[in-house]
Amino acid sequence: MAVPVLLLLTGCSGGAGADNSGTESRKAPSADGGTEAGAGAGAGTGGPSTPPEPDPARLPTTRAAALDLIGRVIAGPDSFGPGVVKRSPYESGPATWPVLGDDCVWKQEKPADTVLATRTRSFEVPAAPGKGPIRLAAVVTVHRTREDAAWEMAESIEETMRCPTQQLTADEQIGGMVAGALLGGEAGQRNAQDALTETGEYRSAELGGPHHYSWQQAQTYQVTVAVSAKGAEGRTDEEIDALVTEAQAAMLVRLETAVGKRG
Repeated sequence: MAVPVLLLLTGCSGGAGADNSGTESRKAPSADGGTEAGAGAGAGTGGPSTPPEPDPARLPTTRAAALDLIGRVIAGPDSFGPGVVKRSPYESGPATWPVLGDDCVWKQEKPADTVLATRTRSFEVPAAPGKGPIRLAAVVTVHRTREDAAWEMAESIEETMRCPTQQLTADEQIGGMVAGALLGGEAGQRNAQDALTETGEYRSAELGGPHHYSWQQAQTYQVTVAVSAKGAEGRTDEEIDALVTEAQAAMLVRLETAVGKRG
């Protein structure tokens, strides 16, 4: 299944919330078991007109191999650029999978059978005079098949259509989302086979709001990578979007290096 081409969605703005690195979709589960959101449109500009196919022999077929691949691909603090540090807890456990309920509230459940392995890391740009902290997350998920990964991408679009306002935790909410999808080779999207972007408004009891929210997610074969950022007072939309794009591009390059055809 392929993600719809250049699909644009506009949601309604949400109410108040708070920040606990909660759940906002498989778009990126947070290190304490929540999720954040991310996609690779705009994550790179060079290269061929369509993204290269991976080498099937280098793609994982076991959980151990999937975890090894994730370890080589997932972002670290340096992937975002200077000034980004780890949050605590830093990495999510493998036993939970975020699910958006019919009530548009994120919950933690057992990972889907389609998932070989998934991992999320949490980061932040610390607060500075006149500026609040930017909360960041990166996630890599390895599915059993390419079709399974494509379904995850399609479900992310469906979630935005179904729930334009989403409750991440008891104290956090995102709303007013606008999402877009690009297939590989379209509009300069050359680093992945499918890519999604989403922006909206983030509110939390701790940081107030609304603040800018940015998410990118991309798929190459059976792997999805995602990055999200929650803004704060004194932070510009451009600053927040740049952090997401930088880390997403870094992960896509690592993924191509890890599974791409040699020679």
